[in-house]
Amino acid sequence: MVRMAFSPDKSINCCFQDKTICYNRQLMRKRLRRPSGQSQLFRAVSIAATASLLLLVTARIGASETRQRTPPPEDIFEAASQAASRLPRLRSLLVSHGGNLVFERYYNGARPARPTNIKSASKSVISALVGIAIERSFLDGPSQPISSFFPQLAEVPKENGHLRKAEITLEDLLSMRSGLETTSNRNYGRWVRSRNWVQHILSRSFVTWPGTAMVYSTGNTHLLSAILTKATGKSTREFAQEALGDPLGFRVARWPQDPQGIYFGGNDMLLTPRQMMAFGEMYLRHGRHDGRQVIPAEWVRESLRPRVRSRREADRFYGYGWWIRNMAGYQAPYAWGFGGQFIFLVPELDLVVVSTSAVTLENDRRRHRFTVMDIIERLIIAPVGTWERDSASARIRR
Repeated sequence: MVRMAFSPDKSINCCFQDKTICYNRQLMRKRLRRPSGQSQLFRAVSIAATASLLLLVTARIGASETRQRTPPPEDIFEAASQAASRLPRLRSLLVSHGGNLVFERYYNGARPARPTNIKSASKSVISALVGIAIERSFLDGPSQPISSFFPQLAEVPKENGHLRKAEITLEDLLSMRSGLETTSNRNYGRWVRSRNWVQHILSRSFVTWPGTAMVYSTGNTHLLSAILTKATGKSTREFAQEALGDPLGFRVARWPQDPQGIYFGGNDMLLTPRQMMAFGEMYLRHGRHDGRQVIPAEWVRESLRPRVRSRREADRFYGYGWWIRNMAGYQAPYAWGFGGQFIFLVPELDLVVVSTSAVTLENDRRRHRFTVMDIIERLIIAPVGTWERDSASARIRR
C-alpha cells in the first residue's frame, strides 16, 4: 500500500512564471461553488462532465506515454558533437529520444563500461530509494519526523525558544529545508573528518526555520541514508541493489561509507553513463522500466515538482533530490553532480540527456559546467524542440 502524505508547498505556489495556472485553479474553485439549493439534475450533469473530462485527460496521458516518436535526423547533433569534442574535461555525452538512444559519444579516453563518480547526482538516487521505502511501508511518508529514527533529538532543548530538531521531517531533508547549518562547501572537510558523521550533522545549529528556505547540504541526504539503513534493516547499497539495480539490470558498485559504515548519502555513487541514462528514462516513464513499476508514479511527480527556490539562481528550483530549471523554453528537471555530472529530463520532448566529466579540482571546472549546460540547452534541447515543432506542422499540413 502506498502511503504518500505530501505536504503543500511552503515556498513555491506556481511552477516557474506560469501564474495563469494558479489563477485558473482559483477561478475554477469559484465557479464550482454553486448555491446549496442546486438541483439533483445539475449535480448529475456536473459529475458526468467531470468524469468525462477525467477519462479524456487520462486517455491523452496514456497516449503520450505510448506514442511512438520518429527519431530525429542523425545530423541534428553534429554541432553538439563538435563542441563537446573540444572540452578536455568531458567524458561522455548521451541523448535518448522516445526511449531510444540516438546519440552516444565518449571523450578523452573514457569507455562505456567504466563507472563514473556521479557526485551529488547521487541525491536523486537517494530520493528514489526513499520513495520506494515509503511504498514498501518501511517509512510512513514525507511528513514523518526524523526523531522516529533519532530519538535522542526529543531530549535536545529548543533553540531560540521555539525551534526543535525533533520536528524536522523527511520532506525537509529531501528538499534541502532542514534549516540546519550546511555541511557542504566550506564546512565539508570538517564534517567528513569527524568521527561520527550523523552526530556531526545533528549537532549543527539552525540557520533558518525548518521547511522554509533552501540550505543546500549533503548532510541532509546522508541522514536519509542513515534512516534508510535503520528502516530497512539493510545497508543503503543493499537496498539500492534490490530496489533499483535488480529491476534496471545492473550491479550497484560499492561507494564510500562513513566511520559507522553508513553509505555516503547523496555523494560519490558510481554509475556508468548508460546506467545514468536508464535511471533518467525510468523517471521520464513515471517510474516504470520494462513494464514494471519500480518507483511509485506519485513519488516521481512529487520529486520533480519545484518546492523551493535556489538562493544562488532565481530561475533554479529544487524538488525531492532533483533540480528544476527552464532549458530552451522547456521545464527540465535534472540530477546534478560536481564537475559536470548531469541527467537532464525534458518530458515535453521525451528527451533524456546524460553527461559525465572529470571530477578533479581544476580552476576551470565552473566554466566547464556552464559550457556543458550551454551545449545541452542550445545544441541538443533547442534543435530537438525545433525539429519536433517543424515535424508537427508538416503533419498538420498533410
